[in-house]
Amino acid sequence: MIVSKNMPLTNSVIIKLNEITTMVEDKSKLSETEIDEIKLIFKSLVEQNERYDLNEIEFWFENEGHWTTKEPRVRIVNLANYVQDKYMQTAHLRIISDDDCGCGN
Repeated sequence: MIVSKNMPLTNSVIIKLNEITTMVEDKSKLSETEIDEIKLIFKSLVEQNERYDLNEIEFWFENEGHWTTKEPRVRIVNLANYVQDKYMQTAHLRIISDDDCGCGN
């Protein structure tokens, strides 16, 4: 798990977390459709250069009030981690591939 130094959640991230809470009907389990939508939400955040601390997301869901079952909260944090890691890896590859001369400049 990526751990930042207590990077507080931005308003944009909090809005998206609220969107997830509103979207998920049964807070005790996530459907495959909801999982896909959650991935898209986190993907849109990282594509907009929003960064988030996974511990802060976990804390937010624990304290939000509607998420009494731990498994879906952990799943959402894992999805956030997966999307952020995947984006960072592909962003790194794009930077490398932009180096046409191979000289590192």
